[in-house]
Amino acid sequence: MWRLGFFFHEMAFGILSIFLPLYVVSIGGSLLDIGVMTSTALFLAIPASFFWGYICDKTKRYKRYILISFLFSSALLYLFTLANSISLLIVLYLIMAVFHVAHEAPKNVLIAELYSREEWEKAFALYEWFTEIGWLVGLILGTFVSFAGFNSNTTLLICSSLNFLAFILSLFLVVDPILVFERGLVGIEKSVDFTYKGITIASKILDGFSTCESLTRENLYAFCGGLVLFSLATSTLFTPLPIFFSSTLHLTTSMVFAVYVLNSSAGVVGYFLASNKLEPQEEKKRLRKTVLFRGILAFMLTAFAISGFQTAFLAALVLALMGFAYALYHVYVLSLSMELIPAGKAGLFDVLVSLGGAGGAFIGPFTAQTFGFIPVFFMSGVTFFLAYIAFKLSS
Repeated sequence: MWRLGFFFHEMAFGILSIFLPLYVVSIGGSLLDIGVMTSTALFLAIPASFFWGYICDKTKRYKRYILISFLFSSALLYLFTLANSISLLIVLYLIMAVFHVAHEAPKNVLIAELYSREEWEKAFALYEWFTEIGWLVGLILGTFVSFAGFNSNTTLLICSSLNFLAFILSLFLVVDPILVFERGLVGIEKSVDFTYKGITIASKILDGFSTCESLTRENLYAFCGGLVLFSLATSTLFTPLPIFFSSTLHLTTSMVFAVYVLNSSAGVVGYFLASNKLEPQEEKKRLRKTVLFRGILAFMLTAFAISGFQTAFLAALVLALMGFAYALYHVYVLSLSMELIPAGKAGLFDVLVSLGGAGGAFIGPFTAQTFGFIPVFFMSGVTFFLAYIAFKLSS
């Protein structure tokens, strides 16, 4: 039940994800304005993620930061309705970005501490599946709001109200764990397993037996590099994508929402399928395959655009498959990150995601406005492939 508030929060940001870039363009902004706004917000989220992750682990209090995030997001979305210029809208969005990330690290730690390591994949998948349904409902609501002709202030008030409802529900439903020790136990278990494996290999060698086993730890730096590169590729592709559907494929706002409904629906299916318990090595293999698959899909978009065979149906199909792949990736990478990133640095995951996202949020719109969308799709595919290599090196 504690996830219910997050459901309505995701509803609000599901609407906002499509509405905001289209709204910026409609009031005289450009792709570059969207890129600068999104990129700067993500860069500001980097120190904010460090801070929120550190402070929640330091105080062993997680609920209060979730409440801060939802309450401030609600208030700032209301202030959006009073913004009378693009510059003021951007400033408010930047402030909101700092408070929005306040719930991410506490949420991840809550899941990690409320469940044993064996249940992390299922727990993360259940959370993401449930909140992805919220995102999907938000997109469907956005389609209805756009089709019904609601004005921008009404749409923003709906987003603000949904976030405030998330705050109220979380106030009563979210409870801090009594004891915080699961991540520490996982770290101890990994050290013991590593030591045992080393002793076993040494014993075989001393007894004259040959062995092909190797003693290696996971490469945390390569794993972190994979996180940044995947986020960079995703942000490069997805930040200007609503404008691609709107301006290049000439879809109405309600149709753009409908296309993203397919993307989110496929994500719901992906989160449902990702709930199975996996051995660590199998989880890493699936993670790499998923990243590679996303790269192939980005190259498919490039091929469609070059050939001129770019229909809304094909683009929507690729987007749906990307949503499915992202769901699998997200569950695997969250579970592995809680295992690899030490306690006290819970915000590092969001920092790395924000770092890649910030770069892509500027590169994508800037490239699209300057050179068109084909280079955007191609660069995204190459970066996904580099992320695949990084994750392969990490294990």
